[in-house]
Amino acid sequence: MTRDDERKDFVFKITVIGDGGVGKTSLIKKYTKGSFRKEYIKTLGAQFSQYDEKIEDSAVKLFFWDIAGQREFSFMRPTFYKGSKAAIIVFSHGQGEEDSFDHISEWHDDIKKYCGDIPIILFGNKIDLIDEKTLDNIKEEKIVNERKFLGYYKTSAKTGTGVYEAFRAIIINLYQKYKDF
Repeated sequence: MTRDDERKDFVFKITVIGDGGVGKTSLIKKYTKGSFRKEYIKTLGAQFSQYDEKIEDSAVKLFFWDIAGQREFSFMRPTFYKGSKAAIIVFSHGQGEEDSFDHISEWHDDIKKYCGDIPIILFGNKIDLIDEKTLDNIKEEKIVNERKFLGYYKTSAKTGTGVYEAFRAIIINLYQKYKDF
């Protein structure tokens, strides 16, 4: 391996937040490993995944911080948020998990409080569990515009729908933002 192969031109910490059970860990695994596990395993505190990517001629090292969504871990979040260059807020389209959409504003306020004005994108996960034709996207578009998110992506960690495009959107945004520094 040459010295150039080892060099990382960019290192980005991307924090992934949202209610427990919405699929944050599964989305990260789908993007970084191409895999999916059906059984739910609760994240305790936080876990991180490292992923190397090449954009144009630059080596990019990504650290995805998967933050536990359960309230009992909220006291730890400020420490885990530190150093984040971007964030992904995940909610679920799955039945019985509609409340996760209602908590987007809380997650957004929390990350902004500790990280300031960083790029944030919204993932609506578990799209495979509903009939997409029934979605009008009005409430999603409204919150994206009000909160000035980079965008909204419908994703499925199970089928892979939208996962690559959604992650690439935030990664390319970071790359564009920092490439001229």
